[in-house]
Amino acid sequence: MLDASLMQLMWLASPALPIGGFSYSECLEAAVDTARAATEIEASSWLVDHLHLSLARSDLPAVAQGIAAWRADDMPRIARLNAWVLQTRESSELRAQSEQMGKSLLDWLRNHTTATKAQIDLLARQQPTYPLAYALAASSTQAPLRECLLAYAFGWAENMVQAAIKSVPLGQSAGQRILSKLAAEIPAAIDHALSVTDDTRQAFSPMLAILSSQHEVQYSRLFRS
Repeated sequence: MLDASLMQLMWLASPALPIGGFSYSECLEAAVDTARAATEIEASSWLVDHLHLSLARSDLPAVAQGIAAWRADDMPRIARLNAWVLQTRESSELRAQSEQMGKSLLDWLRNHTTATKAQIDLLARQQPTYPLAYALAASSTQAPLRECLLAYAFGWAENMVQAAIKSVPLGQSAGQRILSKLAAEIPAAIDHALSVTDDTRQAFSPMLAILSSQHEVQYSRLFRS
């Protein structure tokens, strides 16, 4: 992989990317509040399950298929994938997160040369979601598809570990142990995501939806989801 492509992926995976990922816990905060993830071990197990049961079956396949569609200039395919992501967000919080981060990433792309104005405008007209905006950003690199997904998953893992550190709460060393566990699990999640087709892509995580709905009315919280 070219140095420029690797650095672009590192940039996209960085928590410093100004798209607001730090403000979301994706229901982890609600799991902590209901004593489902109140320790390091519980939080680690929760995030590993989230990776395999949710991310690997929905967002990662959508990103992979989105990158292929952007590279093939298949705009109807992009529209269908973006609509699928919107339709499968099971709470207002989770949908708002995907839309806000998608819009923020498109705004970031407008100031860079990694996507054309026509591509950005096309997605902007469709209530852009984060997986399809990320797919657009990654598609313009020369990086292989697997590396693009590894960057997406690791960026997600870093954000979730920071959410665990703040909400459980945990120390930095505990956070690094959780991140190490997630990093070891990510390759298998990528393998699964790359095997998913339109017929097998799914977003079925009932407890995640329940906790997200509970988080919307949670009395005290740090995060927006």
